[in-house]
Amino acid sequence: MIMCRNGLLQTGKWAAMFAAAVALSLCGCTTTQQDKRFADLNVIETTPPQQESIVDTISVGEAITITFADLPIIVPPIEERVKEDGTITLLQNQTFKAAGKTRRELEEEIRSAYVPKYYVNMTVSVRQQENTRFFYIDGEVRAPARQVYLGAMTVTKAIASAGGFTDFANKRRVKLIRANGKIETVNAKAALDNPSLDLPVYPGDRVVVPRSIW
Repeated sequence: MIMCRNGLLQTGKWAAMFAAAVALSLCGCTTTQQDKRFADLNVIETTPPQQESIVDTISVGEAITITFADLPIIVPPIEERVKEDGTITLLQNQTFKAAGKTRRELEEEIRSAYVPKYYVNMTVSVRQQENTRFFYIDGEVRAPARQVYLGAMTVTKAIASAGGFTDFANKRRVKLIRANGKIETVNAKAALDNPSLDLPVYPGDRVVVPRSIW
């Protein structure tokens, strides 16, 4: 009876030890899985994807200021409006494609063109002029206003963003006044069926819908 009792006690002892080991193992797995989830969450929170805003992308018609530093001579800042072909012209009559690039991309391209061909060192800074990041919609639209330019804008989209035409609008003779003063006429009614007629709108442009005379 003593030996049986001792055997049962011994068996119970080993069973308890085994259960404790299993419990510790499960706890360890759970902790590891939880830690991994928290680690992943921390990565997501602390390292957001680096993406350039569409607002930072330079557009045709936009005015930008280019500043040069670390040169042997003082070069005053250059203010350039991006031409219709998307280019700007800077020092040494160098031409750069600016439209569609971010400020950082244009800065790197400009520096590469001058260093070391013309200068040993150069720091380039490109700044977009905030007052050219808008377009204007006026005339016979339901909500004429100045609007923030976010890219990929056309005449019909500009009209839609202003609430659409009024009942008195002349849809066939919409005026698109460019930032450089050039005036173009758009048949907005035809442009809805033929997107090639729907001219792009750039920062600083003004869309004016005239009143119908009929």
